[in-house]
Amino acid sequence: MKPSIQLRLGQQLAMTPQLQQAIRLLQLSTLELSQEIQEALESNLMLELDEEQEQAPPNGEESLEMLKGKDAAVEVEEAAPALETETIPEELPVDASWEDQYDFHLPTSAPVSEEQADFLATKSREETLQDYLLWQLNLTPFSDRDREIALVIIDAINPDGYLELMVEEIVASLEDEEIGEEEVLTVLHRVQRFDPPGVAARSPQEGLLLQLEQLPADTPLLEEAKKLLENHFELLTKGDLAGLQRRLKLDKSVLEQVLALIRSLNPRPGAAISPADNDYIQPDVYVRKKDGRWVVSLNPDCTPKLRVNPLYAAMVKRADNSSDNQTLKQHLQEARWFLKSLQSRNETLLRVAGKIVEVQQGFFERGEEAMKPLILRDIAEALDLHESTISRVTSNKYMHTPRGVLPFKYFFSSHLPTNSGGDASATAIRARIKKLISTEDPQKPLSDNKIATLLSQEGIKVARRTVAKYREAMAIPPSNERKRLI
Repeated sequence: MKPSIQLRLGQQLAMTPQLQQAIRLLQLSTLELSQEIQEALESNLMLELDEEQEQAPPNGEESLEMLKGKDAAVEVEEAAPALETETIPEELPVDASWEDQYDFHLPTSAPVSEEQADFLATKSREETLQDYLLWQLNLTPFSDRDREIALVIIDAINPDGYLELMVEEIVASLEDEEIGEEEVLTVLHRVQRFDPPGVAARSPQEGLLLQLEQLPADTPLLEEAKKLLENHFELLTKGDLAGLQRRLKLDKSVLEQVLALIRSLNPRPGAAISPADNDYIQPDVYVRKKDGRWVVSLNPDCTPKLRVNPLYAAMVKRADNSSDNQTLKQHLQEARWFLKSLQSRNETLLRVAGKIVEVQQGFFERGEEAMKPLILRDIAEALDLHESTISRVTSNKYMHTPRGVLPFKYFFSSHLPTNSGGDASATAIRARIKKLISTEDPQKPLSDNKIATLLSQEGIKVARRTVAKYREAMAIPPSNERKRLI
């Protein structure tokens, strides 16, 4: 082949640094965004926190009507004013002020009222069950030998309050070889008298019996409850009501009272003392109802007030190509890119959140049973955005609503057909299944097949295995395990 020169016309997508930064900020969670902003403040001398900026008017007085105009049922508060589109001049006068060239900053959304704000105290170490038991141990007279045994016993108690070691294992773990099992049992019985009732039990049966022993002696049917737990605990776990009536020789009404007494006990005595491992979530947007409309606003704590330092911006000199001046110009340009990316993120986040609230107004008004089927493509088409953009916006983002703090992904669910030709949201079907189970007869719980039949009568086509899948996802046991004696 002979070499030749050809002219071809083509298009190619170029990912500029600005676009890459905007995409990266869009998919960051609240915590990751805070870290990114902090790194930007530390690395870019032009950026600073605007601590003197005036607060936005309360309750979203300056808001823009999106999606539906003035009569919209969903109001989206303004994220930021219009951006300046011109580029930075190559030369700036030495005495030029930043405000004379650019009137740009990144304000926050309207502040949240005191009722909506969640001010968390400084997190400190919470008291554990072991701390509580050691405190009681220090108030109880023990010999040095017994105290050593009690310390080993307390250390072997799990957060639920149960003793995880056998008596033989406790004896083997003690340094004093003269200590035997009887001595350990004696100390164990003393520890079992500590608060909370039932602590240091070796089994659920023993834990319930320990709680019964600490009840007042005149408690009605106390002896019958002890007899049931001591001799017929296996029948109780199987739910054999007829067998318990026959063995205890009690009427059904009396047996129900005995079971009610046992049911009032705590099967996990240590749970009331053990601290819960709480993970606090900072929502990205707030949703509240105002004047009959749902208002969506950014969380001001997630959008810190940033601006370009006017003093450093004024130091950019005219016709100066020195390295210091070029560095200032570069930092100035990067600061403006970063602010624009943050503003773009906030505007996209508000648009998506507002559209979700508009589509799912039934959920906010009536609950999960009114949830509509929704997929990412629906929001993308409504807002004229790419589906991947919606995926980035809804990942690791949370919405504070009157019904709790919910992830954006919660409002997206698959759908099942109905007899009327429409669709039902999987979330709404799960809520309906949960409601049916909560109102069932505890002695004759609904099977998955029966629930599928009831849903079919309501016009929802759902198979038995689908009901089982949704039930298991909600951590609801099958019908044979839900059966109760009373």
